Amino acid sequence: MRHFDLAVIGSGSGNSMIDQRFADWDIAFVEKGVGPIGSFGGTCLNVGCIPTKMLTHTAEVAEAPERGARLGVDLESRGVRWREIRDRIFDRIDPLGARSERSRARSRHITVYRGTGRFTGVREITVDLEAPHESGERGADTGGGSTTFTADRVVVAAGSRPAVPDLPGLPGSGYLTSDTVMRLDTLPPRVIILGAGSVGLEFAHVLSGLGVRVTLVNRSDCLLRREDRDVCERFTALAAERWDVRLNREAVSVERDGELTRLRVSGPDGEETLEAEALLLAVGRVPNSDLVDAEAGGLDLTGDGRISVDATQATSVAGVWALGDVSSTYWLKHVANHEARVVAHNLLHPEAPVESDHRFVPHAVFTTPQVASVGLTEQQALREGLACAVAVQRYADIAYGWAMEDTSGFAKLLADPATGRLLGAHIMGPEASSLLQPLIQAMHFGQDVRDLARGQYWIHPALPELVENALLKLDLPARPG
Repeated sequence: MRHFDLAVIGSGSGNSMIDQRFADWDIAFVEKGVGPIGSFGGTCLNVGCIPTKMLTHTAEVAEAPERGARLGVDLESRGVRWREIRDRIFDRIDPLGARSERSRARSRHITVYRGTGRFTGVREITVDLEAPHESGERGADTGGGSTTFTADRVVVAAGSRPAVPDLPGLPGSGYLTSDTVMRLDTLPPRVIILGAGSVGLEFAHVLSGLGVRVTLVNRSDCLLRREDRDVCERFTALAAERWDVRLNREAVSVERDGELTRLRVSGPDGEETLEAEALLLAVGRVPNSDLVDAEAGGLDLTGDGRISVDATQATSVAGVWALGDVSSTYWLKHVANHEARVVAHNLLHPEAPVESDHRFVPHAVFTTPQVASVGLTEQQALREGLACAVAVQRYADIAYGWAMEDTSGFAKLLADPATGRLLGAHIMGPEASSLLQPLIQAMHFGQDVRDLARGQYWIHPALPELVENALLKLDLPARPG
């Protein structure tokens, strides 16, 4: 049985973790294939952040005629060339994963195993091999069957997958997920999206922008219900103007009839049937801890199935670490990358481990309008009994907001009156994900918002004035002296 210094399961952030510092380590990489292509590079590259953002930008361009009308500019859309849009994205993305895999496979100290890796003992991994990797190099034990090896250290970075609810009629209905919808040959005339979190809403934005009629089905009374309530309510009202939004609905069953999909839902007024050419599931994600058979490797799991880790990303088994979606409550690429840096350090310096810093984790939803947040919502602050100053600044009240004719967006800030430090920041509107960054930085470095507001220049008349004016509106006591 072959033995390695290190085995890495998953080639997303797990792949980026290995650099020249590991040049003298004998390393095994294990990556499964997914769908019509391989998945080297992980969810973000293949079916997540990068292709979806290339699509959201395209949808924004497609919506330009509607925005231009508000500014007195008459534009005309002559339609979209979906296959060209799709191929532009994946003709760029697919080679990246293939090149990364070839590069790893050609390395003298790395062996790539293409297949599903699972624990069959403590730091013992069996790979159900799929096929030889493209490079044809260092392809020991590939081409079918299985192989087993051990390692001194193991990093589990196996990610997550779209959740599929247990609905009567769903199997065989031809449903779509975020893994498959972007590879369609043709766009459906209509789509029902089940679930209205960030994934569901981003695809609602993309598909409607490209001409698909969207029906959103959501269990709660508000879209983006984990956001600050002001954001949630405003976004829900705006969404209802663009899409057929069905709130307080529970899915009951699915039926496929020729080219049509019918979704039966129950709501305040009883049951009803929704009909479209496609059904897109966006009801969350599932950690791949079951696929790697984590418990067979002795790893403890949390109540929701994630691999349990401590602040250093170490699991319950010595010599085994986990990072990213398979263990984190934050299913975000920037969190997985941060955790990969922590694990890399701790592998190289076990005598001086460092901990992951999850104090100020931001997130964004790339729709129209964008939503970006970090820290506490006002509702969370109230539940925790925290005193906080609150300020709201509208895009409509800054110069560039006038230029854009934006009448719905705003920034909302929460600060501690005693320390002057930000507790939370929430922005809904154009470029929200970029405008949030100085506020993340201020929270991380403990900067007083009074210094942040007046201790630097803010470019006039640019969008960052939204942040500047929100900071100036915070009602904080003067500092002594």
